Amino acid sequence: MTTAVIGKPISRVDGRAKVIGSATYAAEFDQPNQAYAAVVRSTVAAGRITSIETAEAEQAPGIVAVLTHRNAPKLAYAPHKGFTDPAIGERLQVLQDDRVNHQGHPIALVVADTLEQANHAATLLRVTYAPETAATDIDAGEPVLPTQQKTDQATTQPPETRRGDPAGALASAEVKVEQTYVIPRENHNPIEMHATVAAWNGDRLTLWDKSQYVYGVAEEIAAVFGIRAENVRVVSPFVGGAFGSGLRAWSHVTLAALGARVAGRPVKLMLSRREMYYGTGFRPHTVQRVALGASRDGRLTAILHDGYEETSTYEEFAEALLDATRILHSCPNVYTRHRLVPMNVHTPIWMRAPGEASGVFALECALDELAVALDIDPVELRLRNEPEQDEFKSLPFSSRSTRECYRVAAERFGWSRRTPKPRSMRDGRWLIGWGMATATYPVNFAPASAMARLLPDGTAEVTSAASDMGPGTWTSMTQVAADTLGLPIERVKFSLGDTRMPRTPPHGGSMTMASVGSAVQAACRKAREDALARGGANDLVGAMARLGQPVEATADSTPGDAGQRFSMHSFGAVFTEVAVDPDLGETRVRRIVGAYGAGRIVNPKTARSQCVGGMIGGMGMALMEHSVVDPRNGRVTNANLAEYAVPVHADAPPVMDVIFVDEKDPHVNPLGVKGLGEIALVGVAPAIGNAVYHATGKRLRELPITPDKLL
Repeated sequence: MTTAVIGKPISRVDGRAKVIGSATYAAEFDQPNQAYAAVVRSTVAAGRITSIETAEAEQAPGIVAVLTHRNAPKLAYAPHKGFTDPAIGERLQVLQDDRVNHQGHPIALVVADTLEQANHAATLLRVTYAPETAATDIDAGEPVLPTQQKTDQATTQPPETRRGDPAGALASAEVKVEQTYVIPRENHNPIEMHATVAAWNGDRLTLWDKSQYVYGVAEEIAAVFGIRAENVRVVSPFVGGAFGSGLRAWSHVTLAALGARVAGRPVKLMLSRREMYYGTGFRPHTVQRVALGASRDGRLTAILHDGYEETSTYEEFAEALLDATRILHSCPNVYTRHRLVPMNVHTPIWMRAPGEASGVFALECALDELAVALDIDPVELRLRNEPEQDEFKSLPFSSRSTRECYRVAAERFGWSRRTPKPRSMRDGRWLIGWGMATATYPVNFAPASAMARLLPDGTAEVTSAASDMGPGTWTSMTQVAADTLGLPIERVKFSLGDTRMPRTPPHGGSMTMASVGSAVQAACRKAREDALARGGANDLVGAMARLGQPVEATADSTPGDAGQRFSMHSFGAVFTEVAVDPDLGETRVRRIVGAYGAGRIVNPKTARSQCVGGMIGGMGMALMEHSVVDPRNGRVTNANLAEYAVPVHADAPPVMDVIFVDEKDPHVNPLGVKGLGEIALVGVAPAIGNAVYHATGKRLRELPITPDKLL
């Protein structure tokens, strides 16, 4: 009987727990004698609190404490820069002074016996402000070069790069396009809202928190309270979607711990949907100018990509907005400049495919405009500019399957039947458009650890402090462990999400399978070899039975020097079909076909799910999602799911076809995986935008593409 399970479409091992409701999420870890907290937030975007009347709230039924900057304990806020924190600036320090930095800034915390009592008392506070002029409109701001650009992979990039003579090449180009592309702020709207349950035992703190990085939360909260990180335990076994919002310990985590310390009892703090728009980060508003120059035969001669995005006044958040432009298409003359606009907003955060999704939208729409100007098929234009190496780093690619992705996706889609003229394809009264775009995302690999414990009954327990916000970490790690140990998958139990387990990097940047998976593989291999050697048997079950006692092994997995010798990325091609109602301006996505060169696929079932989710997320980016900000006070006027539109089942196209190109890459990591979470979103929005142009003849360069813009 074979036990090889890597590459098999195994159903989720945690699926039953989620279906029957036994999976426990952050807000469900109720503790004995638990109190509840509510946050009072500012209604101005900048200024100082001149008075805050708490007497009425303090006398309300069930009140345990009302904390403001006047009576809250002063916290240590020791210097700390975690893996996912901006390199420049200082995190928000809550209830420490009278300053207000943004709309929704936490200005008080109410702790009560019940949630209803806390929420009611929070409405009884009376606050007056000395408002100051706030920067709430990115178009009115002055973009500046960041001090340091730190990506979601914790690497740094120069904010400005140049190779060749981009300006001269553009000026002399036979054909050129130059346009500006705008993406509004997008807010995180996972199913599970952020919540923290905090409980102190002396100077030891336990946090049951919605997190993608349990060690990051422990270390940040330890720095805030001036205690040892080992004294903070963070538990987060299940995460109901996060997409980047759980990569930092936001101020509500500090407030929950502070409330619990003052109350002397456990405290639960759960954010409302509206609060999510002011307290857990967002994809920043971006403005990008792209200029392309080319010869008449379609060879790129110049690329100039200049983008800027919003950040807070107290931290420099800078995502990898222009990284893809430097390596995606061959061109001898390339200039990129990435700037920031400090504003009175809370700090943005990584949101699925951060930087790449936004930057590739502008680049791939501009390339489509160039294809129209040249009268060259969009796929053919990209093929003519397919690089042989990473021209930014002057390194060979560890593997690059872009040509194969174009070929198989175009073939599956039926691209050869496309007529290039806009408004030339119809289905009855509907205008039909076909569009495509390229996708890419870097391969990331960070140090991680895992522990494997083999038991005398022939079963195994494997642990690592990873997270699972939905991609299937529980399942894929179980597969790697079972495959390495040579055991049936049902005899392996994998556990995650607890700082009592071996350390892992953040669950983001598509690095979990590469990093944690490699550590799980190493720990299981080490335990198996030890058991076989000590047990004197040829099979693991026999060896363990003979030993009669557990065998345990811990292993680390760290990147080697391959990143200095190769440029490592996933690549893909996305093709879309849209139907546009010419009278109503309604756009419906009918088909999406995506082909991806993403290394080894551990579980094609959950991998396909990741890609389908990315496609739907890209539809939201293209057609629906945008936070409407009132420039008078920085208030998000649609901070709810009634007015902030996201795709639902009815919006999902009937055809979402996912193809994995067979790709073996021995350089990226021991498992040969590249990650899928991010690249699944990259390229979808520009493919839809290009399809809408093909359908209507109208080029929309500001997302989302809504009916009012098409009419």
